[in-house]
Amino acid sequence: MNKLEATDPYRLPPLKVALLGCGVVGSQVARVITEQADDLTNRIGRRLELVGIAVRSLERDHAGLDPELFTTDAASLVARDDLDIVVELVGGVDPIRELVLTAMANGASVVTANKAMLAQDGQALFEGANRTGVDLYYEAAVAGAIPIVRPLRESLVGDEITTVMGIVNGTTNYILDQMTSTGAEFDDALRQAQELGYAEADPTADIEGYDAAAKAAIMATLAFHTRVRGTDVHREGITRVTSQDITTARKLGCVVKMLAILSTTEGGSVSARVHPAMVPVDHPLASVKGAFNAIFVESREAGQLMFMGPGAGGSPTASAVMGDLVTVARNRLRGVAGPAETLYANREIAPMGDVETRYLVRAAVSDEPGVLAAFAGVFASHNVSVQTVDQSTAQTSRKEPATAELALMTHVAKESDVQAVVAELAAHAFTHGEISMLRVEGH
Repeated sequence: MNKLEATDPYRLPPLKVALLGCGVVGSQVARVITEQADDLTNRIGRRLELVGIAVRSLERDHAGLDPELFTTDAASLVARDDLDIVVELVGGVDPIRELVLTAMANGASVVTANKAMLAQDGQALFEGANRTGVDLYYEAAVAGAIPIVRPLRESLVGDEITTVMGIVNGTTNYILDQMTSTGAEFDDALRQAQELGYAEADPTADIEGYDAAAKAAIMATLAFHTRVRGTDVHREGITRVTSQDITTARKLGCVVKMLAILSTTEGGSVSARVHPAMVPVDHPLASVKGAFNAIFVESREAGQLMFMGPGAGGSPTASAVMGDLVTVARNRLRGVAGPAETLYANREIAPMGDVETRYLVRAAVSDEPGVLAAFAGVFASHNVSVQTVDQSTAQTSRKEPATAELALMTHVAKESDVQAVVAELAAHAFTHGEISMLRVEGH
């Protein structure tokens, strides 16, 4: 081979890529690899060759790709010793974790969008990558096309991150946005999200916060250099948010958003939680509409940073996957691996009861003399200071006792104290129905 041939990426052996999964995202990745082959070759300095695609069934139409690429034997595909990169887009934990570990053991770098696997078994996966000197990249696992993993992992690694707060699930943001903008109840907004393809037929992972909790665990691990699992994240869904909550928030100059909130406490522990919250309308996160995601980062030196964009969907997620794929391919050619996970802090996970923020507590109560004083007295008995009180008359029939709705906004208070307030109020005879409690963030 002469000098020209030795530097011509089209004459050099290609980097061999295997793909696990060819669904919405996987088919887009395969399309980009094949349709943009020349452009990718110029960016990387070597051709990418898609040598195999593992799928559950060979009977589906897989986006017009070469049928010879497809196999249902994922285990044999990742066991090949000539692979350079494996792109995992199946999702789930078992048996995907073992397939990824096998690929690494055979010398292949891995690009994945699998948040559940990373949140549960990130330590084992990074140990596997470090042991064999390969890459593990996962930008698409947190917020689709939004670049947040790399800033936390690389760009801000020399800074001290104090808070990460964001909207990391497009389904819940769409539902809450519809409830806010149209007055729809939760069930109607969910149904519309399903019709538009923003929500799955079984939306549990989204509306109950499991998806957001897994993403929160990944971001907390990176931001605070401490292993945080999905089960370490306090999780509440949005199924109990009502149109009345939305209306009350609007009256107080807020909107309701499903947030992932990650921070360090004064004692040095990590607080990680996912739940609906009221956000002041002048906060950057309040203006995030539809199925978009946005993440707000605060650090000692850089100050406040905002990342926003489409958080899901085939093309946006494929964009993040391809960014990782190009980076990993370049590393492969240089004979190096990217940044290793630096979990040196070993911080404790703070209990939810230690969280301190403001709260809105709303309940229907008997419209009788002395009830307001008694209601407020419960707050005082648990050392929770009330900032504002709003009282309105509830609509009742002549046969029902008159009720009023009380909405009390607290000053900054401790979660455990407010929970004690709610429990005592629920036991009182003057309280009717469930008590609504919403945290206020971004104040």
